Amino acid sequence: MSQLAQFTSLRGKRVFITGGGSGIGESLVASFAAQGAQVAFVDIAREASEEVCRKVAAAGHPAPSFRHCDIADIPALQAVMAELAAEIGDFDVLVNNAANDQRHQTAEVTLEYWNERVAINQRPMFFTCQAVLEGMKRRGGGSIINVSSISWHVKNAGYPVYATSKAAVLGLTRGLAREYGAHGIRVNTVTPGWVMTQRQIELWVDDAAEVEIKQNQCLPTKLMPEHISAMVMFLAADDGAMCSAQEFIVDAGWC
Repeated sequence: MSQLAQFTSLRGKRVFITGGGSGIGESLVASFAAQGAQVAFVDIAREASEEVCRKVAAAGHPAPSFRHCDIADIPALQAVMAELAAEIGDFDVLVNNAANDQRHQTAEVTLEYWNERVAINQRPMFFTCQAVLEGMKRRGGGSIINVSSISWHVKNAGYPVYATSKAAVLGLTRGLAREYGAHGIRVNTVTPGWVMTQRQIELWVDDAAEVEIKQNQCLPTKLMPEHISAMVMFLAADDGAMCSAQEFIVDAGWC
């Protein structure tokens, strides 16, 4: 992608991202840093995340702060967020990006599996939003972007717990928007379509998937992580100042 907007209001902003070590998350880290923001992120993939930090710094942008963290461990996540906020300052922007779309069938779902999937795909979003509230109030406002998925919009089968968790993202966004809005904090959802991350390409994008993409997208271009980041940049910047409680779908017209 080229000739993308520069959002000067993001320069110097403190940004926290979950799942910043690969895919959409890596693009988010790089995009915010390119805007001059100070990025902190967590991921379970240590080596990949450290490489992201090296690449961003080598490009001449502010070096991100990375912490290894399993977001399913809420006390650990809370501790890491507090540590990073103390290190770089209260966060202006939160992006809840981390998720796992592992395939599963309804008949195979046990209580343990349900709880495990929700612990990854749903529960951390609430607690990260909770964790940034006081800091954003001190800052006089902020922007929270929760990442959903078109999977439940288009009634995809093969991962009902994931689809349930991603549908719940909209409830969380709308459930917090009024409370947080009183403090100048915007809360929005960005819903990606089928993004061509390396994970998706390696695991799911076969010849049949290529046909499905061509049939369902209105636009022929492959959806890439940078397309999602572009929407997130707008919502995080002052340009999105009056956007809150909304869902912004970036899917090349699939829904």
